[in-house]
Amino acid sequence: LLPQITVKDIEDFEKSYKDSEEELADIKAAYIDFEGDMDRIMESVLCADYTDEPRIRKIIEKAIDSGEVASYKAFVKESKQKMMARKRRAEKEAREAEKTREELGLGGEDDLKALIQSRNKDRKKEMDDFLAQLEAKYGNNTKKGGKKTAAKKGKK
Repeated sequence: LLPQITVKDIEDFEKSYKDSEEELADIKAAYIDFEGDMDRIMESVLCADYTDEPRIRKIIEKAIDSGEVASYKAFVKESKQKMMARKRRAEKEAREAEKTREELGLGGEDDLKALIQSRNKDRKKEMDDFLAQLEAKYGNNTKKGGKKTAAKKGKK
């Protein structure tokens, strides 16, 4: 049985992760892996949202200045338009998430649990419907197969 993870557990992890050695290593690794592409760096760093970008940018700049990581053109010469587009995209996603949360009436952990269970029921119903279609198409033939290959035995 898996342990129950609560919203508080996630918040506690976020507090202990931010500004930790692990986060610093993850940021530097993402910077190197994605060759300075901030869009991909921001997507891959745990617990990071667009409000963390200035902090993450400073960490990377410090690592470049100290020679820990190479200077990538994609990072150093990133245009203001690309930064603003990333910020607008993140804000739009946040608004959509809030709207969806309100539409679904989610407020606490129990609501989230109920949503997940309802999605699981929907998926089970979809799978049952799919299997029923397959069975109707392939499984319910009263007339089974055609000729058997055993008829070729007589030939030599």
